[in-house]
Amino acid sequence: MENEECLANELKKPSLIVFDLDLTLWSFRVDKSAKSPFNLSRKGNITDTKGKVFKTFPEVPEVLKELTEDNYKLAVASRIEDIPGAYQLLHLFELTHYFSYKEIYPGSKTVHFEQLCRKSGVDFNNMLFFDDDKRNIRDISKLGVTVIQVPDSGITSSLVKSGLVTFASKYKL
Repeated sequence: MENEECLANELKKPSLIVFDLDLTLWSFRVDKSAKSPFNLSRKGNITDTKGKVFKTFPEVPEVLKELTEDNYKLAVASRIEDIPGAYQLLHLFELTHYFSYKEIYPGSKTVHFEQLCRKSGVDFNNMLFFDDDKRNIRDISKLGVTVIQVPDSGITSSLVKSGLVTFASKYKL
């Protein structure tokens, strides 16, 4: 593990790391599995109007904290139709402050990335993107973004470290 961390510290780093929301940071689809608005229950759970409890994937808060502490710029890009619900969840999960850029609205992920490029000044080839959706992976990889498909287990520290190594491998001589 220490050797991996040393190696990761020496590799070229992405200027912007972008995450999808549904089935990437959390294990559900906001538009299909939940009914906003969301609330913080007395027990400390995040619930929808029907009382159903929602959580992020277990490692998400720590992964985002570590990336921020390591001075990575983070963004989210999501095609969610329930825009207020997505922002409310980011707030209730206490994740909002990790993201410098948020592109959350229906439509093409390509448009999200064009906006991220414009707003951040970061070229596509300096971005790393995590998403569960094969269609988004295909479309965004065509832009030159390094893309990592997220498995059913969601974002983990191991997956992010692997993504950073994949990104850096594009720059080996």
